[in-house]
Amino acid sequence: MSAVSIYLNFQGQCAAAFQFYQAVFGTEFSAPLSRMKDLPPNPNAPTLSAAEQDYVLHVALPIINGTQIMGTDMLESMGHKLVVGNNTTINLLLDSREEADKYYAALSTKSSECAPMTEQFWGYWGCCLDQFGIRWMFNVMNQNF
Repeated sequence: MSAVSIYLNFQGQCAAAFQFYQAVFGTEFSAPLSRMKDLPPNPNAPTLSAAEQDYVLHVALPIINGTQIMGTDMLESMGHKLVVGNNTTINLLLDSREEADKYYAALSTKSSECAPMTEQFWGYWGCCLDQFGIRWMFNVMNQNF
């Protein structure tokens, strides 16, 4: 079933933030806290520093009435710079590639900072900053992720 979550970006503080949010909401992670060092090996990927290897790759926490917050740490070594405005993303968890393509096509009209819909190790993914400055992410998760 399709759902909406709120995706939060941090620069090295994601684990601490999500441990805090877990205590506040009294819930358990719905996706375990995984680290950058847990990524599948990729010979084409840049080498991360020891600190960045310990950064959070992904985590998800249900908060209230089915709403989830998800998060990651941005990597400065890959040119990611956290500024207020790019630290929150509306994440659409969709049921099909067709549904993802439909929403991506509509929301990316006149948009910037687009990452086109592509196959990733966790599923089908894309992202854009819409014409009003709101960041949208589109995910169709693989069944085994």
